[in-house]
Amino acid sequence: MMNTTVNWTGNMGFSSETASGHNMMMDAGPDAGGENAGARPTEYLMNAVAGCTGIDIISILKKMRLEPTSFHMDVEGDRAEDHPKRFTTIHIHYALEGDLPEDKVIRAIQLSKDKYCSVSNSLNAEITASYSINGDQGEKEL
Repeated sequence: MMNTTVNWTGNMGFSSETASGHNMMMDAGPDAGGENAGARPTEYLMNAVAGCTGIDIISILKKMRLEPTSFHMDVEGDRAEDHPKRFTTIHIHYALEGDLPEDKVIRAIQLSKDKYCSVSNSLNAEITASYSINGDQGEKEL
């Protein structure tokens, strides 16, 4: 079991210390009555999907005795217009550099997306992925 306490800091702000001992600040923007003193909860959620899959992909590639020289993810999320304005789709583009066989990269992405990432598998959103290796765009969307 994982647990946390989220404390109201006034106005629209909240803070928490995560189970691993890290601090998080959340706030609404001025347009919603906040002071922009922290990230929006939806921003944390989208970053959590990317971080979770990124950790999986690095772990899987290392088990294959492969390690990228560079790795970043570009993430786009679409949200419903009506409340609760949930994410309907999230697309992650994985950009990796290094001596990485394409089939191994595809396998690592698919394993994370379909099996291992608890964050993405906890969402009711369609999650798609694409990739590039050393700047070359992959041939198919995953």
